[in-house]
Amino acid sequence: MLSGIKSVAACAGLAACAAMAPAHAAAPTAAHTAPEFAGIDTWLNSKPLTLAQLRGKVVLVDFWTFACGNCINTLPAVKSWHAKYRDKGLVVVGVHTPEFPFEHDTGNVRRAIERFGITYPVAQDNRYATWAAYGNQYWPAFYLIDRKGQVAYTHFGEGDYAQTEAAIEKLLAQP
Repeated sequence: MLSGIKSVAACAGLAACAAMAPAHAAAPTAAHTAPEFAGIDTWLNSKPLTLAQLRGKVVLVDFWTFACGNCINTLPAVKSWHAKYRDKGLVVVGVHTPEFPFEHDTGNVRRAIERFGITYPVAQDNRYATWAAYGNQYWPAFYLIDRKGQVAYTHFGEGDYAQTEAAIEKLLAQP
């Protein structure tokens, strides 16, 4: 019975994610200082991180949740960027911000990370503190932070992977 309820909830989540995330909404942003990771009680695949520690790196903050179809669809690109650019100065941080009660469970998040083959750090944002600090409203959402700690690019929803990768490359090329 419980698994049936979770399946229905996951399907509802997919529809909600699709409704929340516009198909094409990418833009360079006016640079502003990236907010710190806030209210994170659990870090997976990593010890706790701060943006202050990551200064000098390019950071991709990826807001996602494991029952969101749009988020799942972006994972191949995010994992590819992590593999391709991690040795060139890119740090990918997944910020798992749940939509449904079963997505708050660390065991469920851990199993999803394993199932999707995610090896980069994941911050579990159950209280929406980091989400709120960024003023985020969408799953999935990408925030690219330059080496000086400024948000230099954002993208909401799926698509425009080449544009996002070009932004990563541009930021990595800057001193």
